[in-house]
Amino acid sequence: MATQCYDCFFLFDSNKYNRDPGGVAASVQNAIEELGGEILASRLWEERKLAYPIDGHNKGTYWITYFNLETDKLVELNRNCQLNGNIMRFLITKVDPRLVETLVAHALGTAEPERRVEIEPVSVGEFDD
Repeated sequence: MATQCYDCFFLFDSNKYNRDPGGVAASVQNAIEELGGEILASRLWEERKLAYPIDGHNKGTYWITYFNLETDKLVELNRNCQLNGNIMRFLITKVDPRLVETLVAHALGTAEPERRVEIEPVSVGEFDD
């Protein structure tokens, strides 16, 4: 089957993440790797107050992961994420192949700053015939 790059935003239970940050993150990474996936980048995004309570929680820890995985394994990964007690919500999306390198570099913090192009002003008279 074809391998595709995906990104996944996880919403972790903040209490569980604060008690064992390495274990919570590793549980997600292990689930992907057990299915033959390759982690490209995985990092903490932020911890913040939720717009509405989820399972009695008012705060959540957001985690982003970029990974390669065979497309036929995606259903199994979805099921594993649903059964993982550390994950309150998750969203897996397919990444456009043209953007993979840029997004992964940004997630790893190695992205170069955006280059700005200077444009010289043109007077209206230059366009008259």
